[in-house]
Amino acid sequence: MTQRAEHSTVMDRLALDDLINGYARAVDDGDWPGYLALFTPDGRADYRSAGGIEAGTEDIAAWLAEMLRQFAMRQHLIVNRRIELNRRDGAPGDTATIQADYLNPMRLARPAADAGDDDPTAPNYTCGGRYDFTARRTPDGWRLTGVVVHEKWRQVRPLGD
Repeated sequence: MTQRAEHSTVMDRLALDDLINGYARAVDDGDWPGYLALFTPDGRADYRSAGGIEAGTEDIAAWLAEMLRQFAMRQHLIVNRRIELNRRDGAPGDTATIQADYLNPMRLARPAADAGDDDPTAPNYTCGGRYDFTARRTPDGWRLTGVVVHEKWRQVRPLGD
């Protein structure tokens, strides 16, 4: 591999890492226009293993916006990323796959009548699993073409515990 190809690979990996960070940030912040901007127009996502839906990103963003209202706090920690760039003639290609584990501590929103909680920010709903991301290089940079969530576990504690 030439020095130019190695530099390109490093730059692609950094861009893909930033794309995945943007995904976590958009979901946690409820930034649905930002979420949609991370995807190609034909992008899809599959949240069925976590009790959700599989659909195009417009429908997914609407579903996430509605579903995540029940959480007063949420934070994605996406770790152990494995980035695979396709190769073309010995050089980095224009598609990639990323596998990454996630830990997602959240806080179920408490109804207004239940204001006696001693720590209203502590997580009481945590789940973990693995994401399978696919991405494609576009004129605007790397964009997601697909996201598949593989939830492996979840723990839910009653409010007030």
